[in-house]
Amino acid sequence: MKNVEALPRPQEARFAANLVSRVEEPKGYYIRGDVFMELRDATSGDLIEKREHRNLVVKDASILIARLMKDNLEAPSVGIPFHGAFCLAVGTGDVGWPLLNPPAPTSTQRALYSELSRKTFQNTQFIDSGGAPTAIPTNIVDFQTTFSESEAVGPLMEMGILGGNVSTNLLVKNPVSPPNGPYNPLVDLTTKETLVNYLTFPVITKPPTSTLTIVWRLTF
Repeated sequence: MKNVEALPRPQEARFAANLVSRVEEPKGYYIRGDVFMELRDATSGDLIEKREHRNLVVKDASILIARLMKDNLEAPSVGIPFHGAFCLAVGTGDVGWPLLNPPAPTSTQRALYSELSRKTFQNTQFIDSGGAPTAIPTNIVDFQTTFSESEAVGPLMEMGILGGNVSTNLLVKNPVSPPNGPYNPLVDLTTKETLVNYLTFPVITKPPTSTLTIVWRLTF
């Protein structure tokens, strides 16, 4: 079987473009997030599907950044360590979402609607302005992880980076609830995991015979 990159289906590409265009773009300085996804056959390594999306940095990210700037050695809260960008969570989205046209993300999102799996980043790397890895610190960082055959199996429609007081035991979840209600900036995030950025996208179905590699590139 030849390793041929899958071309986006016209309808799917159109929906993906619409999602990118609907992402909130604040004026002035802001953090940009780009997401690169590759679904491959686990045995042959053949590319099944490849995508690129623009994500949304949510309001809680500014609180986490402020905490890191104030004291990057902040004491753990109730035994839970304090992190920057720690892991990637993927999910199936909210009940009733159209598979090819889910709602655009909003900056008030605080957790995934229906998390299916989460995984720590296996590699983090500074990137230069040309997109190449560099040992010199820059304002661009790639966060990469791969979900194996048995992980994140199902119809995926949402994902986000988690940090703050997120447990190193990935089976322990402590999100802000509700996932996206009226935004209350007074919620004490020192007792919660913090959603840094969020992405919704037309469904990508991951079978148990595949791997899914995701690179989340943040430009500060």
